[in-house]
Amino acid sequence: MFKNKKMLLILAAVIIVIALAVAGVWKLTSSGSGEAGTTTTETPGGAKVSETDGTKSLEQTFYIYDTVVTIKVFGNNAEQKNMDDIQAMLERMDVQFSRTKENGEIYAVNQAAGKEAVVVSDETLDIIKLSIKYAEDMNGLYEPTIGPLVDLWNIGNGGEQVPDQGAIDAAKSLTNYKDIIIDDAAKSVKLAKEGMILDMGGIGKGYAADRIADYLKEQGLDSAMINLGGSSIIALGNKPNGSPWNIGLQDPDKNRGTQLGTIKITDEVIDASGVYERYFMQDGVRYHHILDPRTGFPSQNGLKSLTIMSPNATDADALSTGVFLMGVEEGMKYLESLPEQVEAFFITDDNKIHATSGIKERLQLTDPTYSFAE
Repeated sequence: MFKNKKMLLILAAVIIVIALAVAGVWKLTSSGSGEAGTTTTETPGGAKVSETDGTKSLEQTFYIYDTVVTIKVFGNNAEQKNMDDIQAMLERMDVQFSRTKENGEIYAVNQAAGKEAVVVSDETLDIIKLSIKYAEDMNGLYEPTIGPLVDLWNIGNGGEQVPDQGAIDAAKSLTNYKDIIIDDAAKSVKLAKEGMILDMGGIGKGYAADRIADYLKEQGLDSAMINLGGSSIIALGNKPNGSPWNIGLQDPDKNRGTQLGTIKITDEVIDASGVYERYFMQDGVRYHHILDPRTGFPSQNGLKSLTIMSPNATDADALSTGVFLMGVEEGMKYLESLPEQVEAFFITDDNKIHATSGIKERLQLTDPTYSFAE
């Protein structure tokens, strides 16, 4: 799979770092591994098999979506084939939804922008239609055609200075979800203007996490932790002993793995957006990767991070971007107005936590730096 030893060493180092931080933005503070009475082996396919108090678990790590993905499934029926199926699903979606992989369907749509429609698979059509729905619901704050601005700023991939205003205006002119043309009968997608770029980065991991959860449920496996690089996490069911999962919450001012508190979850998704992961500093201003399509600039609304909790990972992924751009007041009103049960907490620059009504009592703060807003 890897071309040389150097890549293997790099991957090993990344996995070690992630393991130490326990999966990036989030860390599982009580996973059940390493407890007394636990025995561990490894399958020929690479999954770590453990048994604790008579319950088997399989855990495997993959490098995909340009990040480390960890799947841990509990149940005596779990087997290596489940991990192989999940890996195949992830690899397929990673290619299909990528705007940079030349054999992907989103890449093909972007290459044909302003020229012709491209026939796509049901799965790709589904995620594009979902992205349009989120854009409509959030008045374009979630924007699936943000690609030209992402490429221009290139934050996290070498971009270290503010582009000139003319270039920003040009990229903004190519950013409009209303210029995505869907033909359901033909199963085709066309971008109206040459130079437009679809970017599923805002919901791709959440969508993949939901498909994995669906697959596990179909297999009769209803206790699992699905961690796609720390930014999209599904806690499927409860832990094998019936207790909820205990999740540590990342401190946005500290290194990965440093927590500000914990929360217990069951059958829930956790998703976060923050200004602390990818950014550069210029003239004392932090320019981060969360771009506002209205201005073409990174958002500057006093937020450090936003954490969304939802029954659905795709929803949570999209909301973590769109609601972040709304800011605290508008974002809280929007979330409270949704028909489905979605909870969130915002952390502002003054270290105050603004939480929706259904989550405040569940948050257990452990760092005195942070406190709830009045």
